[in-house]
Amino acid sequence: MSLDEVRRVADAVLYEGYILYPYRASAQKNRSRWQFGVLMPPGYAAADPSESPRLKAECVFEHRGSPVIEIAVRFLQVQRRHTKDGPGPDPGALASPVPATWDEAAEREVTVTVDATDLFGRGKVVPFAVPGGEETETVAGARVTRRREPLTGTVSVRATPLPGPWQAARLTVQVVNESAARGSGQRPGGTGRPASRDEALPAALVAAHLIMTVSRGAFLSMTDPPEWARPQVASCENAGCWPVLAGPDGGRQVMLAAPIILPDHPQVARESPGELYDGTEIDEILTLRTLALSDDEKAAARATDPRAAALIDRVDAMDAPTMAQLHGTIRAMTGRRGTGTAGPPEADGEPGVPWWDPGTDASVSPETDFLVVAGQRVARGSRVILRPGARRADAQDMFLAGRAALVEAVLVDVDDASYLAVTLADDPAADLQSAHGRFLYFAPDEVEPAAAAGDDDPGSAGR
Repeated sequence: MSLDEVRRVADAVLYEGYILYPYRASAQKNRSRWQFGVLMPPGYAAADPSESPRLKAECVFEHRGSPVIEIAVRFLQVQRRHTKDGPGPDPGALASPVPATWDEAAEREVTVTVDATDLFGRGKVVPFAVPGGEETETVAGARVTRRREPLTGTVSVRATPLPGPWQAARLTVQVVNESAARGSGQRPGGTGRPASRDEALPAALVAAHLIMTVSRGAFLSMTDPPEWARPQVASCENAGCWPVLAGPDGGRQVMLAAPIILPDHPQVARESPGELYDGTEIDEILTLRTLALSDDEKAAARATDPRAAALIDRVDAMDAPTMAQLHGTIRAMTGRRGTGTAGPPEADGEPGVPWWDPGTDASVSPETDFLVVAGQRVARGSRVILRPGARRADAQDMFLAGRAALVEAVLVDVDDASYLAVTLADDPAADLQSAHGRFLYFAPDEVEPAAAAGDDDPGSAGR
C-alpha cells in the first residue's frame, strides 16, 4: 500500500506553524513557537499542568483474525542554532539578518510492528532513542553552531477485543517522552529541571503524530462509525491527537492521529505549489504578501531558516499559471447536474461544460424554470408577497415582510434546494439592480403569490 499521499498530509501537520509570515526571526509571532503536538520532557511537564509528556490515541478496528498493526511515530527534534556569541535574547533584525539564536528542526520517525499474539496479549512496549549532536558551519557570513539534545521515550501498543458478534477491537497507542531536559546552568547531559518552556523545548517531541496501518482488518471512522460501533467509538479516549481515516482511495487500512483535528480522508490541495507553514491563511493572499516583501525583508527571512529561504525562492519563481490556480477551486459539488470541478469546472460526462452556466447546462434554466407555490405557478415575471419565516435570522429580511416583489429567476443550489431571486416591486432602482444581477433570495415557503394575497394587500402594486 502506498502511503505517499498520507505522508504528504502528515508532513503538512508536521510543519504547521513552523515559521509564520513574514518568515523572519524578528517578527513577534515567530518568538513563541512549537504549539502543536508538543510532548514535553517529564521533568518540565510535572511542574506545568498545561504541558504533557504523553500522547494517547484510541480507535476501533474490524479484523478477519490475526491482524498486524504497524505504527509510525513521527515528530520533530529541535535543533537549536546560535552564532559564535552563543544563545542570546536578540531574535535578530533586518540590519543583522542572521539571528543570534533560532530553532530549526530535524524530522524523526520511530516504527513499531505488532502481530496478533502481542497485540491481543500483554501488548508491546518499544523503547526508542534519538541521539543528540552538534555541528558548526558558516551561514550568510556568520559562524553558527547547531545542537540537538538526545531524546528517549516509549511506544506502547495493545488491542482489547470488543464484545458482540462483530470481530472488532479497540486499539490503544501511547507515546511517552522520557527525555531528560537540561536545567539552567547544567552541563550537557544534566538533569536539572528547566526554568522555562524555551529551555525545555530541545528535549521535547514536537508536532508528534501517528500513522497507523492495519493488515487483515479495517479501521472505523471516529466521526461517522456504523451504528453497532457508536458506543465503542464514543468510549475511546484520545489525548493530544484525534484519529481520522486516511487510507488512499477512501480505504480504511490507515489512520492518521494528528494534534490538529482533521476530517476523514484529508488531502492537500493539488493546486498548492508548496508548504506556507500557516494553514489558517489563504494561500493566494499569503503568497501575494510574501511577494510584496522588500529585498531586505526577504534576505532576513532567508537567513532565519533554510525552509524559509526555500519558501521565499519558490514564491519568487512562481509563474502566472501557478498563481492563477491558487485563486479558487470547487470540487465534489453533487446534485442533479453531477459533479463540478474547477479549473475549469465541468459537468459529469460533458468535458469543458461548466455546471453553473445555464447557457450550456440544459438541466437548469433560471429564466424559464418554475415552482408551484400555494397551488400557483411562480416563475420569472411573477409577482409575490414576501413572507420571511421565523427560521431566518437576518433582521433585514424581516423588514421586508409584506412587501411586493418581482421574481427575476428560479435558482437551484448545489444541494438541489430551490430559491427565488427577486427585486422589490416598489424599489426605484429595481431595474438597475436587475441589470447588475443584485437580487434578494427567498425560499419558496417565504413568498406568497400576489394573486393569492389579494389586490388590497399592502405593497401588492409594483412595476
